[in-house]
Amino acid sequence: MSRYIVLGRFQPFHKGHEFLVNSAFDLAGDSEVIIAIGSASKGWEPNNPWTLEERTEMVNAWLAEQNKSATIVGINDINDPPNWVEHATQYHGEGILVTSDLATKELYEAADFAVDYIPLSNRDGYEGWRVRQTLLMLSTVFEDDAAKQVMSATIPSAVVEWLVNNDSIFRLSTMVSGMNVG
Repeated sequence: MSRYIVLGRFQPFHKGHEFLVNSAFDLAGDSEVIIAIGSASKGWEPNNPWTLEERTEMVNAWLAEQNKSATIVGINDINDPPNWVEHATQYHGEGILVTSDLATKELYEAADFAVDYIPLSNRDGYEGWRVRQTLLMLSTVFEDDAAKQVMSATIPSAVVEWLVNNDSIFRLSTMVSGMNVG
């Protein structure tokens, strides 16, 4: 049996991630799916507002809603692309990487790692920085139903509920002032 691996920062887990993880489940059949959360030591920063524990909770909320099971692992950054695959493999193991990111695809293929490339049809709409900017704009909106309606365009419902129930959006208003792309 093969292991199918989805790698991302999941800051937050959004519908692009949902599409990719569902693709991994479709490819995996009865095989294991690993969700590898990068930048594991990051949190409470403009580009990485949620901790590994919080992102794991988001993914678990989505998995529970979907009645799916996966192994979740955290991977710390090393900021050394030539050695990234060897480093990450220590955490997610050998298998088949399922990705929609061309640079990640090329990095893993250069290390002779099997890759299933999944092109996304709405990549621009689901870029993490765009989702975070929307959440930043919502961080001072105190009408939960209105915020949920806006978030639901790009974030799965279980994660929207997690963000609201854990009061995890307001912190964005305290981290930045102005546009932060990255």
